Amino acid sequence: MKKVAAAGIILIVWLIAGFKTANEISFVIPKGWPKPVYDFKKNPLTESGIALGRKLFYDPVLSRDSTISCMSCHLQFTAFAHVDHALSHGIDGRIGKRNSMSLVNLAWSRRFMWDGSVNHLDVQALAPMSNHLEMDEDIKNVVKKLQAGPVYPPLFQKTFGDSTITGERLLKSISQFMLTMVSANSKYDKMRRGEEKFTEQESNGYKLFQKNCGACHAEPLFTNGQFENNGLAVDTTLNDFGQITVTHRQGDSLKFKVPTLRNIEFSYPYMHDGRFKNLSQVINNYIRGIQHGPTLSPKLKNGIYLSNTEKVDLMAFLLTLTDKEFLFNPAFSPPNK
Repeated sequence: MKKVAAAGIILIVWLIAGFKTANEISFVIPKGWPKPVYDFKKNPLTESGIALGRKLFYDPVLSRDSTISCMSCHLQFTAFAHVDHALSHGIDGRIGKRNSMSLVNLAWSRRFMWDGSVNHLDVQALAPMSNHLEMDEDIKNVVKKLQAGPVYPPLFQKTFGDSTITGERLLKSISQFMLTMVSANSKYDKMRRGEEKFTEQESNGYKLFQKNCGACHAEPLFTNGQFENNGLAVDTTLNDFGQITVTHRQGDSLKFKVPTLRNIEFSYPYMHDGRFKNLSQVINNYIRGIQHGPTLSPKLKNGIYLSNTEKVDLMAFLLTLTDKEFLFNPAFSPPNK
């Protein structure tokens, strides 16, 4: 038996008799965290499956003209989001309609994308792949490209027991890699485990966070996984009304998925349209920029009031959510050619 370190947690690896040639890996839940919602029985993690998914994640072959990969909008050192532009970019210089969400702790998520239009991780990669403004490709054509080359058939053979490449296998492999993106070793986590202590400023910020932000950004995932109207004014250029575009229910107007705040220091710009470049702008908007309306989250109806000192303290706490082991873990970086 051997141990493999990933994102501050230990994954125990052992050979599963009868599972072709792949080594199955157990997904270990960080202490004190809830049970994941992802069903690993339907897609067990394996060493070869994760390696295959990692290669696919970084391969621009997934796009129509082989110029855009998953990494193009999800960079590891920015918590698998992007920082150089507000909206996602695609092939031929096309501009997407939303800011890329951080890819982290996905095993605990039931709905994906800002509007919840994807309901399972195993099909999430289809959204950018088929989006005209992003990869603009058909998964059937991706399968043909992978099958025609010399690189992927042996990798699928190693993972699945034969070299047949299918859309389902492709997507499940990408899921396996993304499922390993667990961030659970920030200063906040070390404080909770009794390994480190907060400064007085961080402690004050933590109390302010629990009082004003914790209902939506619930610990330890720092998201409640729900969709909320957080009082943002509608962008008159994008005219994005959020979840209502999927559900067509009036009560879902202006509701967007609550993003995790883990590694928030590095995942700017913020909000679904990337309108805020820094955390100070975000905090100030919650203090004096909330737009009231019929679908505004009840948690924000009474507003948030912070002094200048309290804003600094809250910022100090948010910085404790940075997990540098996650951001620079070589297991998540582009694979060797």
